[in-house]
Amino acid sequence: MRPLFILLGLAASFPALLFAQQPQFETTEISAGVYQFRFQSHNGFFVVSDGGVVAFDPISTAAAERYAAEIQRVAPEKPLLAIVYSHHHADHATGANVLAAAFDTDAPIIAHERARIELDRAADPDLPAPDLTFNEQLTLYLGGRQIDLYYVGLNHSDNSLVCIVPDVGVAFAVDFVSNDRVGYQDLGSFHLPELFDSLMRLRNLEFDTIVFGHGPPGDPATIDRQISYYNDLRTAVERAIRAGLTEDQSAAQIALRAYADWGGYEDWFTLNVRGMYRALSNDE
Repeated sequence: MRPLFILLGLAASFPALLFAQQPQFETTEISAGVYQFRFQSHNGFFVVSDGGVVAFDPISTAAAERYAAEIQRVAPEKPLLAIVYSHHHADHATGANVLAAAFDTDAPIIAHERARIELDRAADPDLPAPDLTFNEQLTLYLGGRQIDLYYVGLNHSDNSLVCIVPDVGVAFAVDFVSNDRVGYQDLGSFHLPELFDSLMRLRNLEFDTIVFGHGPPGDPATIDRQISYYNDLRTAVERAIRAGLTEDQSAAQIALRAYADWGGYEDWFTLNVRGMYRALSNDE
């Protein structure tokens, strides 16, 4: 992995000191022609081919302006062939109009079919709905390079897709999985127990390196650890429920110290317990 910018420091917990210790944006080459674009704490992802560029997740209107400039710096004079949404949430999908305008193009927006439903409902000009959607799997051949898109089921949203660039074994997955970080807050947007099946489907895809929507890249072992975390969380909460503990008691007593050094543990782990408790209680 060859960084194009040098970090000014090492990030501590997410998101606590991230902005103070890193420059506002950074572009990193993950593998040949495959890049992670970071803007503050969010990551985009773009793939360069002989014929042009495919960009994932414009992030925001402010990010999209810098994103476009970085793509043009890395791949000068190459056209933008398509924009892909990992899912419909505004903190990842906003700004496709700004990104396209920077290239003076009407490049199609691609997403899972359920993302169109959500974005049509939102009717936000900074969150344009996709032009092309799919259900289970879509293979793109854009500019001479293959990009595979997979729907792996309900997880952080009902329309999250996973990208694989097979010639270099690089994946991109957002928000339902990350590199050694606990789940977001009380898992309120997570679909449980479907998340577990989604993580296993991701693990069964073929890749060597995976870029996430937040934080540094990982590898297949990173997904194994994430699966172990959620399994351990579920097991601990199931035991608490069987023992007759309330949600408050469970939140106070459960501590998975093996994950204490993970991002977000101090701020979000107790909330993870609460979210899992509610999900399991509702299943009974």
